[in-house]
Amino acid sequence: MAISPQVAQARARIAALKRHHPNRPELVENEQRRLKAVGAEEYIVRLLSTSPALTFDQRARLAALLTNGGQVA
Repeated sequence: MAISPQVAQARARIAALKRHHPNRPELVENEQRRLKAVGAEEYIVRLLSTSPALTFDQRARLAALLTNGGQVA
């Protein structure tokens, strides 16, 4: 599977930040967080576009994971 332009851009930005701002780890951390979110979003879109569709309960459980910091209520 090819890397999306958004993932490629985030990876390139991380590399540039590490190279040009080695004393600013918070910049790298923010971009790594963005890369993680982009990857998760792309995966979720692929997951939801396939059959069979998830049930309401399955979608609610996944939503709870995201809103509760990874903890299932």
